[in-house]
Amino acid sequence: MDQQTSSSVYLSVKALPISTVTVTPDSAVFTGETVNLKCVIESDHSDWTYEWYKDRNRVKLQSDGRYTVNRDTLTIRGAAESDQGQYWCRGQRYGRPNSSQSSSAVSLSVTDLKPKPELRSDPAGTALTGNTVTLTCNTDLSTGWDFYWYKNTQDSEIKTTRTNSYSMKIDSVSDGGQYWCRAGRGEPVYYTQYSDELTLSVTESPKAVVTVRPDEHVFRGETVTLRCDIKWRGNTEWTYRWQIEQTGQHNHYNYNQNNQHKNTVSRSSTQELKISRVEVFHRGKYSCTGQMDTQISQRSDAVALTVSSDEAQAAVRVSPQPWLTEGHSVTLICEVPGSSTGWTFSWFRDADHLSDSSRGAGGSYTLSPAALQHTGVYTCRAERGEPAYSSQNSSAQPLWVTGVSASVRLVLRPSRSQHFSSDSLSLSCDSAGWTVRRYTHANTQDCSAQTGSTCGIQSLSTSDTGVYWCESESGEKRHPLNITVHGGAVILESSADPVIEGETLTLHCLHRSTISSILTADFYKDGSLIQNQTTGEMSIPTVSKSDEGFYYCKTKSRESPHSWISVRASSSSPLLVVGVSVGLTVFLLLLILLVLLLRHKKRDQHHNNQQTSTPVPTRSGESQLENVPLQSEPVSDVTYSEVTVKKKKSMDKADTMPESTNVTYSKIRKNMKKDINSAGPSDLIYTEINMKDEKKTKSKGFGLADVLIKMKSKEKRSGQSSESGDTLYSEVKQNTDRGF
Repeated sequence: MDQQTSSSVYLSVKALPISTVTVTPDSAVFTGETVNLKCVIESDHSDWTYEWYKDRNRVKLQSDGRYTVNRDTLTIRGAAESDQGQYWCRGQRYGRPNSSQSSSAVSLSVTDLKPKPELRSDPAGTALTGNTVTLTCNTDLSTGWDFYWYKNTQDSEIKTTRTNSYSMKIDSVSDGGQYWCRAGRGEPVYYTQYSDELTLSVTESPKAVVTVRPDEHVFRGETVTLRCDIKWRGNTEWTYRWQIEQTGQHNHYNYNQNNQHKNTVSRSSTQELKISRVEVFHRGKYSCTGQMDTQISQRSDAVALTVSSDEAQAAVRVSPQPWLTEGHSVTLICEVPGSSTGWTFSWFRDADHLSDSSRGAGGSYTLSPAALQHTGVYTCRAERGEPAYSSQNSSAQPLWVTGVSASVRLVLRPSRSQHFSSDSLSLSCDSAGWTVRRYTHANTQDCSAQTGSTCGIQSLSTSDTGVYWCESESGEKRHPLNITVHGGAVILESSADPVIEGETLTLHCLHRSTISSILTADFYKDGSLIQNQTTGEMSIPTVSKSDEGFYYCKTKSRESPHSWISVRASSSSPLLVVGVSVGLTVFLLLLILLVLLLRHKKRDQHHNNQQTSTPVPTRSGESQLENVPLQSEPVSDVTYSEVTVKKKKSMDKADTMPESTNVTYSKIRKNMKKDINSAGPSDLIYTEINMKDEKKTKSKGFGLADVLIKMKSKEKRSGQSSESGDTLYSEVKQNTDRGF
């Protein structure tokens, strides 16, 4: 019988499913923590039951509930050091496979020391508002911890982070205070100890300040230096950064081409951005900040830098007027229009540099008192910066100083300050060796048609308008006069010389066609109407300093040029001189009276001590003295005092130089006479005061005042006499003569 072979059966043999234990947390466990151990079986089946083993023993669930099993997870609550050991698991089921492989053992370590983190801040020092501070809670823990942040108290949690750092924006000083941190993990959360307290100091962030040298408004070609200043305590290293907004663009300017320029405050308190030979494209708004470690200062206010496309041009002006009398003061002022900062000034007269530059400090050059040699054409120049940048020279400013008395005079024919064009004019110096020169249109030159000291212009033109004077071979200038040549129909007739205070000022309005006064004309001073005349003539009877100014006349349709009329102060008032002289006279009079009284008292005492006798009549009816001692002779004293004060003032129209002469003369005379035939002492005091005030009037002169004071004291005795004379005569005389 044949044996039949069964069909083949495929036998598959598989290994038991692998078991793996995972621990949460997966690092060292601290006492009190909750530990979860999970048994993971690599199987498609889910009906597993799990067995847990510690070391070699199966884990038994305890009544205190510390160990619990939830399906595949063994939980240990409140871990203690006794819980540490080797843990492993295995799965069981009722079907095939009915068990898993035993897992590898996992070591559980339980530490009794509770960790304490360390809290740090960055920056470590004082924080500045507007910046960010980062707090770091440093631990030796593994991953899986959360971090908790507290401010002011440990109960005030302000933030929870998954990492150990916390960055916060410091908006105000109130963000400062005490801070703590701690870490936690698990469920329920297991916390570490609190860190030590960290005090965060916050102060207001300093604001950078930008300054510009020489000025915010500069001229093309100047050197500009911008400086960023940050006022901050301590030896702090700042990193500076400049920001520029130019014509709508937003750029960063790198001082040394690497976007940073460091400077230590202890060595230098400034950070400078220097632009050599600035150009128009450098204009813009400049601002800066400073950075100290991670802290940044407040941004400075933007400073607008303006660059002029033109070069600087100096300008000069004079105050109060370019015409003045020697002895007065005048100030020339140099300035650069549109710019006033950082300039120093140089002054020039007739193109020569003036060495006394200190008089020009601050742009003002003062001449006090002004002298004749100060006459000339002045210009100035401004400089500033390092290296120095120079402006263009100013336009010329003439300054004319006239003498109180003219040793050399410039004579005009016709003698007036304004002239019609096409008319003739003769100018001459009244002293030999002097020539006529003029200043017209910023040029100084000799008179074009000059013979000796005389200059004759046959046909004037408006280009002849200017200042004319007499000049010596050594360059001295005397008697400058302002001449205006007008091409119109009306001129103002006035003297080219200054008017003396107290004199009469007469002005005429002349027409070209008639060379006579216009019947109806209005007269103006400094732009204001002062008189409306139908005679064409205006007079100011007694001129004062307040009458000084620019005058012109106007008809219905015509107007004359403006002429400056200056008023020269007169000499001292006669009343003042007389008052001073009378005061001196009274003082001398009182002094003489005091001397006489003392002498009289002494003489009375002398007479009382002398012996006297009864007079014996004689035939001739004369009385004789008996028993008269020879050593006691009656004395007769005569004291005569004369004080004369004379004031004389006269003024000759032709004279211009005032002269003053003061003379004081003193003589005292005393006469002593002896009369042995005198009947007795007899005192006679005679005082005569004779005061005369005589006023004589001359043409434009002053009166004459004479004061005469006489004092006489006489003492006589009858009888024979012998004489001895001592003379003491006093006369005080003061004369003051002034002529103009």
